Amino acid sequence: MSRLRARCPDCRTYTAVALDGDYECHSCGRVFRSGLVRVPQAWGEGGEAMAEAAWLELPYPEAAVVEAESLEEQSLALAADLPGRPLVLGGCCCAHVGAVEGLAARQERLSVVWLDAHGDLNTVKSSPSGNLWATPLRLLIDSGAVEAEDVVLVGARSLDPPEEEFIRASGVRMGEEGLEPALAGTRSTYVAFDVDVLEPSELSVFVPEPGGLSLAAAERFLREIPRRTEVLGAGFSGASFEPSNAEPLAKLAAALGM
Repeated sequence: MSRLRARCPDCRTYTAVALDGDYECHSCGRVFRSGLVRVPQAWGEGGEAMAEAAWLELPYPEAAVVEAESLEEQSLALAADLPGRPLVLGGCCCAHVGAVEGLAARQERLSVVWLDAHGDLNTVKSSPSGNLWATPLRLLIDSGAVEAEDVVLVGARSLDPPEEEFIRASGVRMGEEGLEPALAGTRSTYVAFDVDVLEPSELSVFVPEPGGLSLAAAERFLREIPRRTEVLGAGFSGASFEPSNAEPLAKLAAALGM
């Protein structure tokens, strides 16, 4: 059963995008595990290069492009247009908000694995920049879309004091060792991957932070997730628009079984 049509990245004809399960091209027969959702926006000052990265070429059928006038409208539209198994390619991490909300509405309980050099746990008031892209994980927890104890933040090394305080008070899990307890009470998960979690030499990122994961280490960690839970969706954000970014992003998605 298909809801809409999307262009096959292999033969360039239009293929069915399923509500559930795989995505099969009716022309060349290629089967894809996920439908690509592009969110070419960044909710903060100077984020144009990051927003443009949502147009990187990844080997998945394009299921939807979501653009809106506000983050609230973007999140509602994204949740409404979400294919059965979405791979979100965003500008900033706010692209994950609608994806998590949409998937959480289909589940009794959803865990979130959030890989990021930053916490994304500020409010607009507590953020030094005041940018919305400092807030998406906090928005998801405060709204009740996910429980703090079902969230693990991996690779964070640039946290603001209000974020550190929130982590202590809320019970958000931290680091790779936090994966197992974050997954313990749930059957399925969404993986949010901000590429600045990586060592800057590994990928072209919008906000480079030294001391990050290597691509090889990130792949190893991502491969562990589908062994322990059902990955319902995933998303990438925080990249710059460099064609060389496409291949490593595709490898990371494949590591998740997407």
